[in-house]
Amino acid sequence: MKENSTGELARPTTARGEATRRKILRAAEQEFGEKGFHAGSVSGITSLCGVAQGTFYIYFRSKEEIFRELVRDIGAQLRAAMRASAEQGRDRLEAERRGLEGFIGFVSEHPRLYRVVQEAHFVDEQVYRDYYNDIARAYAQVLEQAAAAGELRPGDAEVRAWAIMGIGHFLGLRYCLWQGRRPSARTFDEVMDFIASGIAPRPE
Repeated sequence: MKENSTGELARPTTARGEATRRKILRAAEQEFGEKGFHAGSVSGITSLCGVAQGTFYIYFRSKEEIFRELVRDIGAQLRAAMRASAEQGRDRLEAERRGLEGFIGFVSEHPRLYRVVQEAHFVDEQVYRDYYNDIARAYAQVLEQAAAAGELRPGDAEVRAWAIMGIGHFLGLRYCLWQGRRPSARTFDEVMDFIASGIAPRPE
């Protein structure tokens, strides 16, 4: 398989190949999420997904490479889940709540996300930074557009994006990981009251 622009193996061109690649990535999420990067292994990944190690190396050249790709893949899936949920909102503030609910829903379904992403800080810091920067960049653009449309009070969209990301991060940590449950509707009400007081348009 040919390399892509980053020097890693390019994605497969057939549906069957992509399905195999996805299966390996899901197994890697479980392997690294349960054991960590250093204790996790290629043999552990292939055992979980039922493919030969030779097949693994068709799609990924090393444990480091699949770990980097897993972090990128988690970020892409998370952004898609939040975007799909936020698009159901009738206005920007409702979209904020739905986006946060989408984030929490994704974390609930992928509880190993935090460990994998946090380990990236020590395995490949650039991938770790890219994970958060990519989320913040897309989010800030949405907030800036909403402010321009008068749905939010004018302000620094980038700062707001990082601040609200921090809220979601620690809600997921406390409720989804530590308590094994989603936050209650009342918790979302409290969070949105806090967010709205800071970014809702002010009456003239």
